[in-house]
Amino acid sequence: MTHILQQPAYDSSDRIRVSKIMCSVSLEHAESFKILLASRNFTSAISLLRLQFESLVRGMWVLYAASDTALRKLTADLTEESQKRANNLPMLSEMIKQLEGKAPKNAIDPILEFKEYSWKPLSSYVHGGLHAIDRHSKGYPLDILIQALKASNGVNGLVAIFASVLTGQSDLTKDVYRSLEEYSDCFQMKVEIAL
Repeated sequence: MTHILQQPAYDSSDRIRVSKIMCSVSLEHAESFKILLASRNFTSAISLLRLQFESLVRGMWVLYAASDTALRKLTADLTEESQKRANNLPMLSEMIKQLEGKAPKNAIDPILEFKEYSWKPLSSYVHGGLHAIDRHSKGYPLDILIQALKASNGVNGLVAIFASVLTGQSDLTKDVYRSLEEYSDCFQMKVEIAL
């Protein structure tokens, strides 16, 4: 998947550049998820799934919905003052709301589906809620771990599609869709990890 990020971007605009960076951050979280899973640090791994998803959404929001002012906040050099200004950028729900009607429907629908089924349980893991306490103390059933892995792969698939769009190479995007179809048994967007 990283080979897609190595492709030249469609242009050198800040929107494309920051969106591409967010794709890379999302993939980093996905790789870390798998390392933690292999290390049997399941609570931390599942928590990273939320960060992986948020990075993708931020990248999409930057491209399709962020105002020029918001984009300037994200591209400023990191200082104490610029950090304070960037603290009031929209959170996930607001970014998704702003994406609706601006991003292509086939891009926003899986984002909405993931949020509907996964956001609350993932937030519980991140914030030390019931999911984290129960699973960490009683153990993780294999089906939950497989579901989380497939969900991470699903977010990676969305990242691959989005990153290919950032290149402007429609043939590359078609190749990504073909790969996702070919390996569809490895992907899942509905993560009902609450069970």
